[in-house]
Amino acid sequence: MTDGSPNAPRSGDATPAPLWGAIPGPDGTRFRLWAPDLSALSLRIDGTDLPMQAMGDGWFERTEIAPDGTEYLFVTPDGTALPDPASRRQAGDVHGPSVVTRTAFDATHPRPDIPWEAAVIYELHIGTFTPEGTFRAAIDRLPHLADLGITMVEILPLAQFGGDRGWGYDGVLPYAPHPAYGPPEDVAAFVDAAHGLGMQVLIDVVYNHFGPDGNYLGDYASSFFNQERHTPWGAGIDYSESAVRRFFLDNARMWLVEYGFDGLRLDAIDHIRDASDPELLVELARECRALPFPVVLTTEDNRNVTHLHEGEAGMDGEWNDDWHNAAHVVLTGETEGYYGGFAKDPTALLATAAAEGFATPGVGGKGGDAAHMPPAFFIDFLQNHDQVGNRPRGGRLTTLADPDALRAMQAVLLLSPHVPMLFMGEEWEETNPFLFFAGFDGDLGQAVTEGRRKEFAGFGGFSANDVPDPIARSSFEASRIDWARAETGTGRAAIARIRDLIALRAAHIVPHLRGAPPHCGSVVACDPHCLAIDWRLNGADLHLRANLGETPATDLPLPEGAPFHLTGAAPGAPRSAAFWLS
Repeated sequence: MTDGSPNAPRSGDATPAPLWGAIPGPDGTRFRLWAPDLSALSLRIDGTDLPMQAMGDGWFERTEIAPDGTEYLFVTPDGTALPDPASRRQAGDVHGPSVVTRTAFDATHPRPDIPWEAAVIYELHIGTFTPEGTFRAAIDRLPHLADLGITMVEILPLAQFGGDRGWGYDGVLPYAPHPAYGPPEDVAAFVDAAHGLGMQVLIDVVYNHFGPDGNYLGDYASSFFNQERHTPWGAGIDYSESAVRRFFLDNARMWLVEYGFDGLRLDAIDHIRDASDPELLVELARECRALPFPVVLTTEDNRNVTHLHEGEAGMDGEWNDDWHNAAHVVLTGETEGYYGGFAKDPTALLATAAAEGFATPGVGGKGGDAAHMPPAFFIDFLQNHDQVGNRPRGGRLTTLADPDALRAMQAVLLLSPHVPMLFMGEEWEETNPFLFFAGFDGDLGQAVTEGRRKEFAGFGGFSANDVPDPIARSSFEASRIDWARAETGTGRAAIARIRDLIALRAAHIVPHLRGAPPHCGSVVACDPHCLAIDWRLNGADLHLRANLGETPATDLPLPEGAPFHLTGAAPGAPRSAAFWLS
């Protein structure tokens, strides 16, 4: 929406037409493709190949009367027919015809006005969130999230990828929502329904690479990629090319303006490397901040740096892996893989992460000092798609940790001044795994299966052949959350507990977050298996005292008065967490 009225369209006359793709207009549909490696290009509609006009700088364009639903392909001089990389919808898979689609949807509800510091995020994967795995089915579950106290729903990437199932991080058509979840209008309906319940919606976007199945950009636009820079997924993207920049900038605008999303979660931005001035992410933030509604921008960046969240870019939040990793080791004792860096005194590292934000310099050793950032800059979580799904068997903490210790840590998560995030099903202590799964076939599918097993060959306790096959449909089916568990006694009790914690957060913590001073957190000396942290917020001091060990605390200085929340038998008792506000 652009004018704030409930029934206003989500796009407006002031929104410039994207450079890429098939854009319907009053004089027909304008088809456009950047193909600098080609001397000529044709547009195929209804079996007829129509020559496109070379516009200079590698662009080809043609306008045709082609209403919504018209299938089309781009045809190279050698006769190869290709889908539109900016396709808004596919007729079938990622290799076939694209479909002219108008994505300016009407809204029935205004965007909720929720300050960032009030965010309580709920991450979900549409395909496994309900038995049906669709947006329409997910709409029916949104009242549950609103009743829980969730203010922001974050969905895993939607860009169409090869196959009918996957996490979404292998997308090759970033403008086309994957059809397994429903048509584009259902995506907009989901966002609108969430708005009607007072929740915002973020979409996870992947601007650091393309998936392995169906990416044809290199066939006609080799300069889209920088062959001298490599990522874990292949050649890096050359963001210095103006056409490449607009591909991603226009994509961000599409999700925000046309579908009504309230913000973006930017995946693995440490692999978005751009020496331009301004760099891509700064330009993206500028354009988002210029839109006529507030936009939330959050990042995943394992370098533990803060420069993109300061000054001009001013992005809102950063996933805090340090907090998670330390908390996970405290709860499980696991020290394999990247948890090895948190094996020595994980409780102390958790305390540092809670008080100062980051506890390590991060990958590359360039970050670490973040205590000057406001506490709501840090997004903390006990579980998410990566931290569950990248385990060999996709195990959740409910199957790995002591139940009382986990419940105490959930209180620490939800009542700290950082922004908390829950993973789908966490609120009812879900035990179903969330596995890595994909729908590739042939050699690619076999390579994914073998690569997954090699990845965990060095982990103890099981054979690599015990790792569930990510290509098997059973891995996808096993990853669905079990809504029936929410109706059990255990599930109802867990939901009530999480709901109460979120309500306490809204009442006691959120009012004091805006304007909290820099360096507001400090660690108080205490028993090595305990947490004692004080935060100086805006108008109040928040105190956490938690004993995550199995024995009573002997040295845990307690604030005066009674805590406003206690998980456990008493402050300082084993598996306890208590909070005071003064």
